[in-house]
Amino acid sequence: MSKQGKVNSTWWVAALVERFQFDHEDLSNPKRRCRAFTNTIILQAEDRNHAYTKAIEYGKLGKDENSDWSDEKGRKGKWVFEGLASLTRMIDQEIDPDGTEICFEDDIGISVGRVKSWIRSKEELEAFNGDE
Repeated sequence: MSKQGKVNSTWWVAALVERFQFDHEDLSNPKRRCRAFTNTIILQAEDRNHAYTKAIEYGKLGKDENSDWSDEKGRKGKWVFEGLASLTRMIDQEIDPDGTEICFEDDIGISVGRVKSWIRSKEELEAFNGDE
């Protein structure tokens, strides 16, 4: 155990992808335009599976089915969590607090299909390439 009482934990960097979806848009059209955020956070986890689970949980925070956002034209919509674009292990050092956003990207007018193309399966993430 370390001084803080954490068992064999290390720091990870995760890139979370979310996009804005207006109510009543054509969900079958992956070429429709949207606004997308890539939020890069750090988190502490015991291993890559724990890091993956925590990153997904952070991505889902605050996302629900309610349409509580609107644009300047009064169109309502919601933020949709798409998934992870990246998950990598950091060098071992003390950083706090867990889940702190360390980088942010804002893409306006890009297609939903493009946003979805950023998402990788668990096995494709850097943390899962090779041995632990």
